[in-house]
Amino acid sequence: MSNSGMEQRQHNPLLQATALHFSYPGRPVLTNFSAAISPGVTLIRGGDGCGKSTLLRLLAGALPMQSGQLHIHGIDLAAQPESYKAQVFWAEPRTDTFDQMTVPDYFERQRRSQASFDDAVLADVVKGLSLSEHLHKQLFMLSTGTKRKVFMAAGLASGAAVTLLDEPFAAVDATSIGFILDRLQSATRAHSRAWILADYLAPDGLALAQVIDLGD
Repeated sequence: MSNSGMEQRQHNPLLQATALHFSYPGRPVLTNFSAAISPGVTLIRGGDGCGKSTLLRLLAGALPMQSGQLHIHGIDLAAQPESYKAQVFWAEPRTDTFDQMTVPDYFERQRRSQASFDDAVLADVVKGLSLSEHLHKQLFMLSTGTKRKVFMAAGLASGAAVTLLDEPFAAVDATSIGFILDRLQSATRAHSRAWILADYLAPDGLALAQVIDLGD
């Protein structure tokens, strides 16, 4: 990407976080955290317990922030929570909320909640991630890696302005990781979506718009 292109993206963030504060009882996690998230792929990097997952939950509006502001396309989470959340795809990787749904039921739920959901993309990703053989199953029947692939398929197809992915490659097979990285590499050239990955290390070969380092 040219320097001028990078500057244009930085001046037009999709998501703006300003002065976020969050603590668990007796344990501060984020203090005066601010970031401007532009289109492309952003990595939130850090070690265990540094707050990566907590930050994703805050950005998703799934965890109430204690102070600060969050905006997507100028939509304020505090003032317009439903409009803000409609711009976000987020799936808690360890959740059992959807376990009784079949895989197609889960996709249908996401289709209803995401106005830009793309069924052609979904069909391509289901094939690329070898999910076809699992479509008749409920989510509780899936392995950890396969459930993550279902969430990833929904995220890729969602069309959401901001897609949040927590350790997306954990327990996922190497072929599927390669497929996901290929799709994310294509996303680095997009101008309408921001992908925010939380992980310990940067994925090999993936061009990143920025890295937010929370420390070890």
